[in-house]
Amino acid sequence: MKILLTGATGFLGKTIVKELSKENFIFSLSRSSGVYRVVLENEVPIFEEKFDLVVHAAGKAHSVPKTEYEKRQFYDVNVAGTVNLLKGLEKAGIPEQFVFISSVSVYGQESGINIDEEYALQSKDAYGLSKVEAELLVVDWCKKNNTVCTILRLPLLVGENPPGNLGAMIKAIDKGYYFNIGGGKARKSMVLAQDVAVFIPKVAAFGGIYNLTDGFHPDFRELSSVISKQKNKKKIFNLPLVVAKGIGLVGDLLGNNAPLDSMKIKKITSDLTFDDTKARQIVGWKPQGVLGWFERNEI
Repeated sequence: MKILLTGATGFLGKTIVKELSKENFIFSLSRSSGVYRVVLENEVPIFEEKFDLVVHAAGKAHSVPKTEYEKRQFYDVNVAGTVNLLKGLEKAGIPEQFVFISSVSVYGQESGINIDEEYALQSKDAYGLSKVEAELLVVDWCKKNNTVCTILRLPLLVGENPPGNLGAMIKAIDKGYYFNIGGGKARKSMVLAQDVAVFIPKVAAFGGIYNLTDGFHPDFRELSSVISKQKNKKKIFNLPLVVAKGIGLVGDLLGNNAPLDSMKIKKITSDLTFDDTKARQIVGWKPQGVLGWFERNEI
């Protein structure tokens, strides 16, 4: 099968290339390398072949924008980039299947348990809003062009050398300055990048919108414990919640430069899990447990 993969040099993209190139022809698209070197927000790509499946994993990752320019970048990359990709595909030939890599950020929630795909899209931040708009664009385009459309809403991705918050957590544990707050009891949904990659060709044939998680939703205590054991580190320190809240109040007074404030404390100590029953029942999603993966692999 001919697969066009955007975002091929990203964390998930690299895993998709590794897993799907075993039985498929991968045509990678990224800013600096690959078969197609294209900055999607700036230009419409010119493709030399028609693809059976398009996996759109390119995008500006979730971060907190500090300026209006940084907010605008989410729209430019995630929305305008998607528009240009779709224009390029129209000229090359319409693919049979299209998979868009989205995020659970579209729900706009910082706390909640077993949020499913029927939940309203209430994101208010620049990243989540850009993902919502891109989802709508893709769904509409696929409907008009009779393409099987799949939207995968992903939580925190796990794998070798992960970016973002998980990467920072692993580094902090390794350096000895990580601590849990309030016992680390808050559960968060996660999923292995490898499981997502392997699942893509299967779910692409079905179409639909799906949350993907490992189904266990480890809490911070469980996650930090297994990572610290892998790193041969001492037991993780716990900061009592009442103390953390006090630090958060000080952070509120300091403003944006504070590492912790009340909002961050609340987010860290709140459950946020998503329901992947739909993917399990309709497509046969059978993920590995994230904690088990950490136990089996050096990080």
